[in-house]
Amino acid sequence: MDRYLPIAEHGLIGDLHTVALVGTDGTIDWFCCPAFDSPSVFGSILDADRGGRFSLRPAAPEWTSKQLYFPDTNVLITRFLTPEGVGEVEDFMPVGELRDGSHRQRVVRRLVGVRGRMHFELECAPRFDYGRAAHQVHRHPSGVVFESPDLRLGLDMQVPFEIDGDDVHAGFEVAAGDSVTFVLERLTDSHEPRAHTPEEMRDLAQATVTYWRRWLARSRYRGRWREMVHRSALTLKLLTYQPTGAIVAAPTTSLPEVLGGERNWDYRYTWIRDAAFSLYALLRLGFADEAAAFMDWLTHRVSSERWERTGPLNVMYGIDGRRELPEQILGHLEGYRGSAPVRIGNEAADQLQLDIYGELVDSIYLYNKYGRPISHDAWEHLSRIVEWVCDHWDQADEGIWETRGGRQPFTYSRLMCWVALERALRIANTRGLPADRIAWAQARDKIYRQIMSRGWHEDRRAFVQQYDSDVLDASLLLMPLVKFLAPTDPRWLSTLDGISDELVSDSLVYRYNVEASPDGLRGVEGTFSICTFWYVEAMARAGRLEQARLVFEKMLTYANHLGLYAEEIGPTGEQLGNFPQAFTHLALISAAVNLDRLLG
Repeated sequence: MDRYLPIAEHGLIGDLHTVALVGTDGTIDWFCCPAFDSPSVFGSILDADRGGRFSLRPAAPEWTSKQLYFPDTNVLITRFLTPEGVGEVEDFMPVGELRDGSHRQRVVRRLVGVRGRMHFELECAPRFDYGRAAHQVHRHPSGVVFESPDLRLGLDMQVPFEIDGDDVHAGFEVAAGDSVTFVLERLTDSHEPRAHTPEEMRDLAQATVTYWRRWLARSRYRGRWREMVHRSALTLKLLTYQPTGAIVAAPTTSLPEVLGGERNWDYRYTWIRDAAFSLYALLRLGFADEAAAFMDWLTHRVSSERWERTGPLNVMYGIDGRRELPEQILGHLEGYRGSAPVRIGNEAADQLQLDIYGELVDSIYLYNKYGRPISHDAWEHLSRIVEWVCDHWDQADEGIWETRGGRQPFTYSRLMCWVALERALRIANTRGLPADRIAWAQARDKIYRQIMSRGWHEDRRAFVQQYDSDVLDASLLLMPLVKFLAPTDPRWLSTLDGISDELVSDSLVYRYNVEASPDGLRGVEGTFSICTFWYVEAMARAGRLEQARLVFEKMLTYANHLGLYAEEIGPTGEQLGNFPQAFTHLALISAAVNLDRLLG
């Protein structure tokens, strides 16, 4: 257990192609290259012995550290404090393309002496292809080259070093005012290893700071929680794959929802479900270019639909748009703190999850309203999907939580099918577009009546997770948010009270009661961070503003030291699951914007 930092003890850097997790101990223990869903090069967060790492830390036996972002940027500073002195490691990845359109991928680690004189040690121990591929190390005039069958990395070293087997080690001293820079670069035919001058590194650092500050300056948010909202926006930008505009759910795989359990999934893909929340957050903050890029990615998925057994759309796609995401277990890795299995790929891509159609159409509706009008061709493709929903909404599926215990008639899935039809009708009526309005409206109304009769449990006075059950589910917090019910409807208020009593622990919200509603997996899980922000919005819209604000403020304290959230919060407040999770940061932005508006 001591070989692993807590998940929350990490910061994030990236170049809009991939990211690296940097621990408060100065170790990069997660880095996939060259893209988010590429095999890992450093993966010691999943196996401390076999995963690979890139560490830069004091050689002193005792030290403490603090971590912060350079203001309004994604440039990370890890400050080390010892009796002998203070030193800072600045970590960043340069953003942008070269004039020839190529991307030069580099991880820059700049060590600066602040006070006194300190001894530091460096270890660069890559383990290519999740630790499955062997590599060789070669000396080079500027440092070393790590070479595996599919990937070459150059490490520019400005200090003496030793090669120890497959790894590189160095020990050196820095005094106040000194700086030493290490550059790890992906090598291609056009990018060969070379030395980087101090002047070049200063210019590159300044250019990176300028990029992030100019990007964030476009934000329109001026509310009460500006620091947290802007950190969430910067995080979402880091989770964006620039070549396609896709946003990954999280940049990691198999960080456990419960220590020692099997609830470990690969989140380095793009879920259709995230679309509406992503576009809403980006548009509300004023990031129209990012919204447009993601919308282009979505409409391309719509135009390339294939009518298969799980419907015309996949639940999720690769960041390049591919549909096939076969799931594998990497048995040679022990998992974070021994929490096997480690998975790559995600077989949930083959599930039937009907709610994605509501989220898809809602995202297009929002973009049509606040961004650019939908094109004729996109509308034709979307209309065929809406007609498919008319014919297939009334069937069991795996649901929003991607259960693996068999298909069920989930209320939330029906709710979002209603959203698909309702939003499609709004687009058609607003724009005067051709549509089978009568058939769409009839299907919409039939779904509404079915939910009100079968999704409502009279004895419990609440809407329930699935028909003919009495289990509550936090996904139904979206009922008033998607305008299915008025936020003050008596049925909704009693449902909100039931969720508050059964699924809320202080400010934290469970998705559902795993014991009462088995999902095909062993073990329990923590509270789901996004559900707390949904809870805040639902309470605020119901007029419970003071309670909503208190829950929101409490939830902010569960972020890590940099304002980042993992997927879940454990029973003692620890962060669990993949980190950081885009969905949570999207929900934080939405809750902050709407709470600000209602508080006035």
